Amino acid sequence: MSFEDIKKIIADQFGDNAFSVQNQKTSQPELQIEPDSLIEVCTFLAEDSRLFFDYLSCITCIDNGLEKNTMEVLYHITSIPYQHSIVLRVVLQPETGTISIPSVSKIWKTADWHEREGYDLVGIHFENHPDLRRILLPNDWQGFPLRKGYKEEEFYHGIKVTY
Repeated sequence: MSFEDIKKIIADQFGDNAFSVQNQKTSQPELQIEPDSLIEVCTFLAEDSRLFFDYLSCITCIDNGLEKNTMEVLYHITSIPYQHSIVLRVVLQPETGTISIPSVSKIWKTADWHEREGYDLVGIHFENHPDLRRILLPNDWQGFPLRKGYKEEEFYHGIKVTY
């Protein structure tokens, strides 16, 4: 199934305004979807028998810095039986200190650890996640190291952490 076929199925279900096309020149085409549509679109992609995106291989969280004042969450999904893949991009515009998006862990179980990593390193809160806590850093770590404005502490519990 081609990317055009996938786009048509999604457009037939949600309308042309449900997504915009990104990076058609890359090996894995992208669809940008709105945060409010995330669960509905992902559920459809996973359950529709024509698409059957049964595998979430990766979630990438990106801080675009103060100039753009946006963060992005990219979902790399694949249909193993049909052998097609796409990337879903969700752009978040933080209006408060909390950056939040619904969890897709009920749709794809692999999202559990990927979302915890995004929370731990970038500080994105995944609503309704079953166990949203740090996964790589200690529980008392301050801040989110992959944010553009992160300031690394010189010491952690008396141990020098900067070089």
